[in-house]
This record gives sequence, structure tokens and C-alpha cells, in this order.
Amino acid sequence: MSTASAPAAGNLAGIRETPVWWRIGRQVLLYGILTFWAIIAMIPFLWMISNSLMTLGETQVRRIVPAVPQWQNFATAWEQAQFGVFFMNSVIITTVTIAGLLVVSITSAYAFARIPFVGRNFVFTMLLITLMIPEAVTLIPNYLVVSGQVFPLPSVIEQFPFISFQLGNSWIDTLPALTVPFMGSAFSIFLLRQFFAQIPNELYEAARIDGAGHLRFLLQIVIPISRAPIFTVSLLTFIGSWNAFLWPLIVTNDNRWRPIAVGLYRFSDEAGTQTHLLMAGALITILPILILYFITQKSFTEGIATTGLKG
Repeated sequence: MSTASAPAAGNLAGIRETPVWWRIGRQVLLYGILTFWAIIAMIPFLWMISNSLMTLGETQVRRIVPAVPQWQNFATAWEQAQFGVFFMNSVIITTVTIAGLLVVSITSAYAFARIPFVGRNFVFTMLLITLMIPEAVTLIPNYLVVSGQVFPLPSVIEQFPFISFQLGNSWIDTLPALTVPFMGSAFSIFLLRQFFAQIPNELYEAARIDGAGHLRFLLQIVIPISRAPIFTVSLLTFIGSWNAFLWPLIVTNDNRWRPIAVGLYRFSDEAGTQTHLLMAGALITILPILILYFITQKSFTEGIATTGLKG
């Protein structure tokens, strides 16, 4: 009976097996769709590269490719817009912002994930609600704070019971105005909190037996095993800080602390926009981000994938 059933099983397997032509056709269709949309997504980037190598006249007549590549556009853009100053400003602003954000986000996320306190869930819910607020809505309140018009940076002496004092005045045209408002990120706290919540309690209990408190447990155990999500937060903060334009333009009046994205504005004046230099400057601006992403894309993907939505 087993001998008779063997051919039947073989025939059944043959019937259920997907034809080779179907598998190949499905793969070809899938890769064709992905390739098509990849090309669509790359068109603006390729257009920027092409225009950065053209003359101003070629950009105005909407040529697709330059007749003769104008490589000197990059040197001209760097010198004309004083990109050296803006570049260093962006490096300093980004570094300070990332450092401050990591301190605030890591400690806050650990408190929400590992330290029970009254109202923890309510505070965390309020924090998540702030993710729904558009960034444009917060521009005016933040500006009033950093310009010294409202607490906690009043420009006049505040009277309190038994004490009178004057806090710092306006932060306009200073480094703190460009960094401090972005050191508290609800998304970064949420992302790290979700990862910290998945750390087994047994690790903390073992650390307590060895005499470790929360700070030591955070520094010696939590942070080393959370490098992927911490790296992801750092990379996202780097991209946002490096590309910042509107806020730096609002809180700065000169080029002393303006970042590189604001420097691109120098290619537009009353005479019109120097499109070829603007595109060359834009390519210089995004080049560090592209290099950083290609070097760290594996760690970035791992940080997103290993951070669960449970906790």
C-alpha cells in the first residue's frame, strides 16, 4: 500500500509545484516595478547633479545634460557663499545638538522604561501627543522663549516672593538658540524607551546584587547593549540638524552662527537665482549626509528593526 501511495504523492507534489516560468515572471515583474520607482525617486537628485555642472544659461533653457561639465561651479559656490564658515557652523551646531539630545533622551527614556513613579504613564502619553503637533505651530512660542520675551528667559527682572533676579537675556544670534530647543525630542525618547523596556529585569536584579544603582546600570549595561537604537537616534538628529533652514533663519541676523543650509540662500538675490551655483551648493550640502548614510546604513536598519513597538 505504501508503494502504491508513493507515486500518488509524487504526482500531487508535481501538481502543487509552482511552474518555473511563473516564478521567473513574478521576479521580473517585481524587480521591474522596484526599478521604475527607484528611477522616479532618483530623478530630482540626478537633475541636481546635472544642473550643478551647467552654466547659468544652460539651466535657464532647461537642458538635460551640460554641453561641457563646469566643475569649477563647486569651487565658485564654496568661495562665493563663504561655505567654509557655514560648514563649520553646521558641524558645531550638529555636534552640540546630538550630544545634548542623547543625554536628555537616554535619561528620560530610561526613567519612563525602568523607574516607576507617580503619573509615569500620563506624562509619557502627553509626550507622545506632542508628536501630533506640527513643527510650524511651535515656531512662535519657541521664538518668544529664546528671544527673552517670556519665561524662562525673561529680558526684564522678575519678582518672586523674597527674591528678585534677572535671567539671561535674548539668545538671538547665539549657539544655544540653535541647539537647546532641539535637545528634547519626543520621538527619540519614545524610540529609546521602547528598546529599554525590552531589557530583561534579571539584568537589573543581577546589577543590584552587585551593588549597582540606576545610574551605573544605565551606563554600564543599558547603553552598551543599546548601541543600535542610540546610533539610529543620532543619525536622525544629524540629518535634521544638518538640514535645518527655517529656524536658524529666524533666530539669526548675521552669518556668525548660520548653518550651511541657510548659506544656500545667498545664491538668490534681486537679480535672480544663480541656479547652477545653487545646485552645486546643494550637492555640497547633502554630500556629508550621503556619505554617512552609505557607511552606516546597516547599523541604521538594525536600529530600526531591533526597536520593538511593545513595552
